[in-house]
Amino acid sequence: MKPLQLFDPASSTYTYLLFDPVTREALIIDPVDQQLERDLAVLRDQGLKLRWTVETHAHADHITSAGQLAEHTGAQTVAPEACGIATAARQLKDGDTLRVGGEQITVIHTPGHTAGSVSYLWREHLFTGDTLLINGCGRTDFQSGSAQALYKSITQRLFTLPDSTMVWPGHDYQGRTHSTIAAEKAGNVRIAGKSLAEFVATMSQLHLPRPARMDEALPANQNSGLGRGRQDADGACLLQVQPAQAYAGNVSPELACQWWQAGQAVLIDVRSDAEREWVGFVPGAVALAWKQWPGMDMNPQFDEALKAVVPTGGKAVMLCRSGVRSIAAAKRATELGLEAYNILEGFEGDPDAEARRGTRGGWRFRGLPWRQN
Repeated sequence: MKPLQLFDPASSTYTYLLFDPVTREALIIDPVDQQLERDLAVLRDQGLKLRWTVETHAHADHITSAGQLAEHTGAQTVAPEACGIATAARQLKDGDTLRVGGEQITVIHTPGHTAGSVSYLWREHLFTGDTLLINGCGRTDFQSGSAQALYKSITQRLFTLPDSTMVWPGHDYQGRTHSTIAAEKAGNVRIAGKSLAEFVATMSQLHLPRPARMDEALPANQNSGLGRGRQDADGACLLQVQPAQAYAGNVSPELACQWWQAGQAVLIDVRSDAEREWVGFVPGAVALAWKQWPGMDMNPQFDEALKAVVPTGGKAVMLCRSGVRSIAAAKRATELGLEAYNILEGFEGDPDAEARRGTRGGWRFRGLPWRQN
């Protein structure tokens, strides 16, 4: 068995899908926001049920799609405990395990690129993130990096694994896909055969450029890739449409409510029946689930039901939990000939530092009409 290896050309990031061939439960490592639709399509085409979205560390060069994947699939977000990604539902420590069906993935704490970096071992496959690359390793000059810690992580943890262990890196910039522990021990230009002092000297002389997306990526990734600060927009911005691709645009809860109450748009609540029952609902909104729990399966009646409640050429505003599923619904509504908008922040808003919703924006937080059974 081998993982499914996927690639993001913009950041040269490898994303990995691991799954149990019997139960079809799956785990994804280091997903990228710009590849969300691709990853959802792969899950669908392979008949996989995503259970975990997993990070090797808090990335500085791309934004994770972990939060969005969790919203679309019902998966749980997972991150290394020492990375401080508090919105992740599960925090991992060295030696912890994750299970997908009958398969087990073991966590190996490998600090150095960042203080919280981990690698994952599944059978004879090692997923190293930015700790160990093919003929290289991750940088250590920012984000709690430490060349001394990285040297120990590689030589005392990873290089002690069997030589036949397959190495699957988080990045490669030369088209290489995988390596082995034996090959890296013998020929890795940065660390093979070097003393700690030699390795530290090598790392100090790299002088690598700053990641282009670092300023936006780091804060977003501390929030599982979901938008931070959207609820802090000024009053003027709240009543403006933000442009989007593949659908009419993004609107604040306030503007969506204004349109809906004025009869200028139909408010479509695309959350599941269970969410509306237990979390709350908007009286008068059209309840039309995009996906349903517990399996988060697509609603096969969505298209016909939507066309029945919104006239051709009409305007629809889509509401979900946090403004993720509603984007997919808005895109589909646009394909059906409607003028469709996504409501930013959704019903519950973004998660706070303790992964709880309800205090960082959202329809309910802003005091707009809602009720709870």
